[in-house]
Amino acid sequence: MLDIKFIRENPEKVKQGANNKGIEVDIEKLLEIDKKRRELMASTEQLKAEQNKLSKGQITEELKTKARELKEKIQADEAQLKRIEQEFDTLMHKIPNIPLDDVPVGKDDSENKVKEFGKIKEKPQFDFKPKEHWEIGEALDILDTERAGKVAGSRFYYLKRQGVLLELALINFAFEKLTEKGFIPIIPPVMIKPEMAWAMGYLEQTDDEEAYHLEKDNLYLTATSEQALGAMHAGETFEEKSLPLRYVGFSTCFRREAGSFGKDTKGMLRVHQFDKIEMFIFCKPEDSLKEHELLLSIEKELMDDLGLHYQVIDICTGDLGTPAAKKYDIETWMPGQDRYRETHSTSNCTDFQARRLNVRYKDRQGKFNFVHTLNGTAFSTRPIIGILENYQQQDGSVKVPKVLQKYFGLKEIKKSI
Repeated sequence: MLDIKFIRENPEKVKQGANNKGIEVDIEKLLEIDKKRRELMASTEQLKAEQNKLSKGQITEELKTKARELKEKIQADEAQLKRIEQEFDTLMHKIPNIPLDDVPVGKDDSENKVKEFGKIKEKPQFDFKPKEHWEIGEALDILDTERAGKVAGSRFYYLKRQGVLLELALINFAFEKLTEKGFIPIIPPVMIKPEMAWAMGYLEQTDDEEAYHLEKDNLYLTATSEQALGAMHAGETFEEKSLPLRYVGFSTCFRREAGSFGKDTKGMLRVHQFDKIEMFIFCKPEDSLKEHELLLSIEKELMDDLGLHYQVIDICTGDLGTPAAKKYDIETWMPGQDRYRETHSTSNCTDFQARRLNVRYKDRQGKFNFVHTLNGTAFSTRPIIGILENYQQQDGSVKVPKVLQKYFGLKEIKKSI
């Protein structure tokens, strides 16, 4: 959530930022409740001071009566304060993180801006009509959605044979590169408590239709390891010298894909379960812009190493989501689909999540400050789609990108006999 002091000093900026995200907020009502809350807190503290002063005087019937009246008044004020605090918290939690000043203003993803293209500037050319990834995968017997549908229903798949080796090659490649860059490897839980899901901005960003909630256990399945990585340090305080703290987590992720009914039902693009390698950073506020560019540069480096053509998208305000103040996507060219598809994203959430999680650091002057949090995709299973479609050959085989060959063990994927 935002700092109430910042909201008091910048009400119009907060209102405009929320409106640019397409979220309605009642700043006037919030500030009115905040004023009542502060007045009541001050009067209650004054009454308690009087009560404390009375307790030190000589006990008389008059003082007993006065003390009883003060106690009743304090109890009444505290009950009222509790109700006002609840209303205040409800209004505060409806306010999203506001976009940074350089974020393009737009109503939805149709108004996102192309920032740049990758190292491979041109789309690949083929002497034949390129196939979609699911056709290639099924022909090579490395992808099976039909049997997955029989076992689990739609939007699931079996990854088989060399398809498994390809995913493992991507994982090993990413972890080797990122650990060399100082990222700490983590395999986090894939279930988190509701309060942790809420603190990460997950419940506002999605809804009950999108999130998998295990009612019996009151736990949420994570849609990305970012949610467990960010919550890992809830309630903790870092020393300034330990920042930035950079993690790379690998986990299976779960999404209902509720908003994509009837779309991309074939293959492994929009599925309920997939694997993902996620980067997560805790840093000082003054470093978050630099750390965000670092995450983007790593994503670009990974994709350039794979030799895939992509474009970097500067996400507009209406497509940011609740916790993000700025976000970039990488969209990779998929020749079989004849379109770009999102394979990566990276967000700067400033101190929005840290305030909810109460994650702070102590600076050299001994002052406590909230950290900034950032996240970014290293690899999900979507780059597999990009490899299958961009490296497909006319005979049905698929070349393996050079950087993956030492992990994969072969130079191409052919159908097993």
